[in-house]
Amino acid sequence: MGETPRLVATDIDGTLLTDERTLSPRTRDALARMSARGTPVVLVTGRPIRWLQLVYEQLAEPLPAICANGAVVYDPVADEVLRADPLAPELLAEVARRLRAEVPGVSFAVEIVDSREMRHEAGYPLRWDADAEAIRAITSPEELHSVPAVKLLARAREQDPDVFLEVVAGALRGLAEATHSSYTGLVEISAAGVTKAAGLAWYCARLGIDEQDVLAFGDMPNDVPMLTWAGRGVAVANAHPAVLAIADEVTAANSADGVAAYLEKVFGVG
Repeated sequence: MGETPRLVATDIDGTLLTDERTLSPRTRDALARMSARGTPVVLVTGRPIRWLQLVYEQLAEPLPAICANGAVVYDPVADEVLRADPLAPELLAEVARRLRAEVPGVSFAVEIVDSREMRHEAGYPLRWDADAEAIRAITSPEELHSVPAVKLLARAREQDPDVFLEVVAGALRGLAEATHSSYTGLVEISAAGVTKAAGLAWYCARLGIDEQDVLAFGDMPNDVPMLTWAGRGVAVANAHPAVLAIADEVTAANSADGVAAYLEKVFGVG
């Protein structure tokens, strides 16, 4: 990577936001100064589109987002999905079949309509939202895979997320991508080849920016592909051990404005 990166990509939860899921004034101002100097900033997140508004309300201006772990590229100004790479219904059905055979008590949810809506099985626990318009329980097992989904979510009680991911990834090897971004035993499943790195690579190619000119920040296993792909991958100090192990550098924790501190150092935007 050269002296000055041409694009900044950052994860949201656990990286850009505080533990209270708020954006500090320092971080907001650092991102605004990046945009003002003409350096693109893109959010790269496991979040669905419907959860982005909570972040946009805290930013000086809405930023483009790569959502659902790379499956959706979103333009918030036009409210337009630029690209989507969902799991096909027949693939969803096979993934669910394999995991039901491998994991007793597993329950599922699917992010559909480019992640603007969710459908979940009755036993699937909702942790963040229960919007009656966007989220509802399915009425039959077949409904789970009746339409394409940008992400399949799998839970099987509270358990070690790294151990659960290993089980799921083993069952799906060669069929789909599996990762996690939480400490509650949730595994996130995407179509084969769909990762944060793949979504970011597509977006950068659209702008004519090489991976070596990308600076990326993250904290969880779903960020590993992006951090290894980017010219410079930076972990926040609170990151998962797998992220700390592959990062080129480590900045301060999310609770200490690690992303802002690093941007101030590299770009002199403080």
